[in-house]
Amino acid sequence: MAGSGLPRQLFLQGVAAVFLFAFASLYTQIPGLYGTEGILPARRTLRPQGKGRWQQLWEIPTLLWEAPRLGLDTAQGLELLSLLGTLLALGALLLRRLRHPLVYLLLWAAYLSAYQVGQVFLYFQWDSLLLETGFLAVLVAPLKQPPKGRLAGALPHEDLPFWLVRWLLFRLMFASGVVKLTSRCPAWWGLTALTYHYETQCLPTPASWFAHHLPVWLHKLSVVATFLIEIAMPPLFFVPARRLRLAAFYSQVLLQVLIIITGNYNFFNLLTLVLTTALLDDKHLAAESGNSHRKKAPASWPKALIGLLALLLELTVPGVLAYGTVHYFGLEVDWEQHTVRSRTTFTFHQFSQWLKVVTPPTMWLGVASLTWELLRALWRWTQVWGWLQKFWAAVQLFIFGIATAALFVISLVPYSYMEPSTHGHLWTGAHRLFGAVEHLQLASSYGLFRRMTCLSGRPEVVLEGSYDGHHWTEIEFMYKPGNVSRPPPVVAPHQPRLDWQMWFAALGPHTHSPWFTSLVLCLLQGKEPVIRLIQNDMARYPFHKQPPTYVRAQRYKYWFSQPGEQGRWWRRQWVEEFFPPVSLGDPVLDTLLRQFGLQDKSPPRARSASSTLARALHWLRRQLSPLEAPTLLWGLILTVGAIRVMQALLGPQPSWWSSPAREERPAPKDSARDQAAPAPNSRSSSSQTSRRRK
Repeated sequence: MAGSGLPRQLFLQGVAAVFLFAFASLYTQIPGLYGTEGILPARRTLRPQGKGRWQQLWEIPTLLWEAPRLGLDTAQGLELLSLLGTLLALGALLLRRLRHPLVYLLLWAAYLSAYQVGQVFLYFQWDSLLLETGFLAVLVAPLKQPPKGRLAGALPHEDLPFWLVRWLLFRLMFASGVVKLTSRCPAWWGLTALTYHYETQCLPTPASWFAHHLPVWLHKLSVVATFLIEIAMPPLFFVPARRLRLAAFYSQVLLQVLIIITGNYNFFNLLTLVLTTALLDDKHLAAESGNSHRKKAPASWPKALIGLLALLLELTVPGVLAYGTVHYFGLEVDWEQHTVRSRTTFTFHQFSQWLKVVTPPTMWLGVASLTWELLRALWRWTQVWGWLQKFWAAVQLFIFGIATAALFVISLVPYSYMEPSTHGHLWTGAHRLFGAVEHLQLASSYGLFRRMTCLSGRPEVVLEGSYDGHHWTEIEFMYKPGNVSRPPPVVAPHQPRLDWQMWFAALGPHTHSPWFTSLVLCLLQGKEPVIRLIQNDMARYPFHKQPPTYVRAQRYKYWFSQPGEQGRWWRRQWVEEFFPPVSLGDPVLDTLLRQFGLQDKSPPRARSASSTLARALHWLRRQLSPLEAPTLLWGLILTVGAIRVMQALLGPQPSWWSSPAREERPAPKDSARDQAAPAPNSRSSSSQTSRRRK
């Protein structure tokens, strides 16, 4: 295999970029979600139980326990962590020296701290995925950055933690494909899921409208391609044939780019693209382009045999995948209609049996691939010169080898959730190890788009306010569907977490979403931080002068408009009342607040108001509050882009951008023998060559 120095650098930069988006997006929403006047105040989640300091930190691992020592309440501490996380991530994105394990450890600890108090608004799969990826970045980041231009690290252990990134990508994609079929969702089994997906997803984009109106046969063929990319391609992540691995890489990139275009999934797809860097190598990224000018020596017969076997594998696998796709999904070309017909030709029982047979081998595939990486690391260790360097390399290899193996064993537990029989027969030591660190989010189970909901139209909750209880005015959100004439917005990489939870709330009764009662109370009280989650521009909020006397919620069904309907993006129909009309002091509202434990019995302490740090945070909040979150995030993106352009124009070019002129020259005749044979010491060999040229 070629080196992985450049892919590791891309991975570390990508993780920093995703942390930047995640922290900045969260910062804009903290007052309305977790502040003292927010929907779910964060201070209620951290209440000392009389335990020791370290014990309570281990049970609820969050740095926000220390906020009172700084004169801050929990929400203000969360703001401080988000700001520090944003600055650290920005530094790691722009400065190579800051891509250090300590920096990524701080980023991971800060986001884990927010996750512990985030409650329902922070319990998304991509939050867990970011925490797991962030911890892997701690292991991937080098303790000492190699000199610029030397991308392939000399330390034997460096590829071990990076292999865990590839294993995480495999778990994410394979499980996401499998759960679509194990859920018995009729839309996935009937290959019609995408005829509903673009219309019923949480936050569509304008492109979703156009994708929704594509032909049904193309939607069904796209579902077949999704199963191929998510179930059949991930095992190729571990094959020794480089072209197959790169084909798997581009298939994953294609899927994620299409999702980004047709849906607002915040930083999730960007994070998945970051994980795909583990499938790349320096050779593919032109890091070793200078070597292509050298005349290749004839390969020995073992290498030639291995190359022939790899070529046969590269030719066989695409044929097998094509045959399996045609056979199991009944693909037929209708030349008269110019369409491709497709249908599932296997049953749920057959798939369950296949999954039961395949899941253990995929684990053993991971074991075999990790063993190979360990053997490669040991071989590289034998090439280290000098007893001190060899000893230090051995210590690092031992530590990182143990850590890699332990994290792999831990990850087997959530990975096996998709197949209960395999999960039950898993080694008990793995269960104990996973249970001991589960609260640290080092490994999680994944399975995106498990079921297609809203097959008869997307349910949407519409809030309404009134002063007299007779004339009602709709309260329109910035991002989620409301006004049928407004086009769907593009908000990624920002995640409006209230809008997302409103989508989930619409799927059931309001009692399944206790936070909704708190939202109604905040609107009746006219809490500005909560109102800014709905409309950042207070003038566009219909009750900005005086809070409504009554608030209620209606459930509607929404559908995309048909082509030709001018000025309309949606059609809608009233379904039922979602939340009854209530006012302050209403017995119904008070009963719901008591039932869900939302009555505030511990008013905030006034000490934070006199804190210098608290005043600084409040001042910064006032300066940034006029900016909408997507504007702030895109401003950061443009700033990073401008700085990178300036670095490229003013700074020296990396060696992997330019072709070394020395390697393009023909070798002198008297040094041809030295170039044909490997030198025992590359440094002395290069110095001898330079002296001869002089």
